[in-house]
Amino acid sequence: MSSPKTPGTKGRDHKARLSRELVLTKALEVVDAEGLEALTMRRLGQELERDPMSLYRYAENRAALLDGVSELVLNELPIHPEDPDWKAQLRHIAHNLRRLALQHPNVVPLLVTRPLSTPLGLRPLGTLRPLEQILSLLIGAGFSPADALHVYRAYYGFLYGHILNELQEFVVDPEENEVLLRLGLHRLPSKEFPRLRALAPALADYDGERELDQGITILLSGLEAQLAPEPQASPA
Repeated sequence: MSSPKTPGTKGRDHKARLSRELVLTKALEVVDAEGLEALTMRRLGQELERDPMSLYRYAENRAALLDGVSELVLNELPIHPEDPDWKAQLRHIAHNLRRLALQHPNVVPLLVTRPLSTPLGLRPLGTLRPLEQILSLLIGAGFSPADALHVYRAYYGFLYGHILNELQEFVVDPEENEVLLRLGLHRLPSKEFPRLRALAPALADYDGERELDQGITILLSGLEAQLAPEPQASPA
């Protein structure tokens, strides 16, 4: 038995009330599905079934819309600056950021390259919070503020480099059993690239999560050494 309809609403679709969160969520869906170039105010208006002009209340231009998408993704990154185990926290952050990058690969260019064209103080607050929180984590662990900034730069330099490398991994023929053929390495002159061709099995068995964890272990070991007190010279 069908439920009774409220008078005056028959055949009318009720649209969700516009909000910044709704606009950015739909924008992220467009980017995830079709890439950054597909995201325009006009296209977003079509997806939301709204006049594109009504969206400028929530993002003053396309650049602000892209910044909002970055903030939306980074808001999903849990960071606990009060955690006394700073190494475990940095490891968790790394794996969580990798997970977000794999979920939203089309957003990665926004996270990696877009901040380079914007002065630090003019960037959206949501994109600066991870920096502030990680600085708090490192200073609480005993790093000086200046050293904490250096650590952050090294950490994110490695992390974003890994993510970009993993997203660019490309298999020419996934059905091919021979790894040289599967990766297209057979096209490389054997005399010029003997080591790269010899690494075909390792390249074919690439495990992004394991590779990230190994790199983070190396990085954290070096950082921890900076905190170790220097041995005092024994008296003569």
